[in-house]
Amino acid sequence: MSKVAIVGAGAVGTAIAYAAQIRGVCRQIALFDLNAQKVRAETLDLNHGMQFTPMAEITGSDDLAVCTGADVVVITAGAKQHPGQSRLDLAAANVAMCRELVPALVALAPDALLVVVTNPVDVVTMAALEFSELPAHRVFGSGTVLDSSRLRFLIAEHTRVAVQNVHAYIAGEHGDSEVPLWSTATIGGVPVEDWESEGVGRLDAEARARIHERVVTAAYEIIAGKGATSLAIGLSVSRVLQAVLHDEHRVLPVTSRLDGIHGLSGVCLSMPSVVGRSGVERVLATPLDADERTRLAASADAVRSTARSLGL
Repeated sequence: MSKVAIVGAGAVGTAIAYAAQIRGVCRQIALFDLNAQKVRAETLDLNHGMQFTPMAEITGSDDLAVCTGADVVVITAGAKQHPGQSRLDLAAANVAMCRELVPALVALAPDALLVVVTNPVDVVTMAALEFSELPAHRVFGSGTVLDSSRLRFLIAEHTRVAVQNVHAYIAGEHGDSEVPLWSTATIGGVPVEDWESEGVGRLDAEARARIHERVVTAAYEIIAGKGATSLAIGLSVSRVLQAVLHDEHRVLPVTSRLDGIHGLSGVCLSMPSVVGRSGVERVLATPLDADERTRLAASADAVRSTARSLGL
């Protein structure tokens, strides 16, 4: 039976559990949180809806041993982002947390893949990789899976086409330096820059810049309004879990250590990657134009700078 352990029963962790339960991603879901009353309440709430979802065993505890034997461990715990705070501002506290947490998780679930959601996800993924001492393909982060979904939604909204027919990726840091890969974005096979439809404005440089700005600031807007982003990240991480546990070999823009992709090495960044049961099977060298290549290098520098400042 497949088991997913989720570390952190806050807004994000419980949204991931809820989405995974509804999708029937796995047969066992284990929630861990230091707050015993909170994790018990969330576990009860999820179990009370079991009649209406695929069958699963859902447990929760303030004892980390609840994660024992997991196939995948999802790390969402850590300091959360407050209004006006960048993801990189969270780095020091959450890297310090990983120093103790990650080796303990590896001891309990030595065969598990580690999926990092805690922000800043690229830096925390680098920390988890270092502290776990696992092979690089087994430690990766949610990266820009959600950012890419936001980009596709906004392109679909602009062009009045179903979002499922839009193919576009955000690469680089999950944060302010992220890079929209416009040069390879398509709608039904048509490059977005060539898209024309009656009554719909072209996706010219101005429209693309406006959409990119909305993607970058989306989290800040949601945090200001409701305190945390949760529902969409829950859905996106459950999609990653499905790709892993069902061994789908699905292309998703997760963050993992790059080793020579576009000349970048020794840093965790998001690029479209093939994800399956063994983790990140392959990072794709998606074609980039000159501007995208420059922006991706700058994004790598931003993440690398923060990581180095924390001794990674």
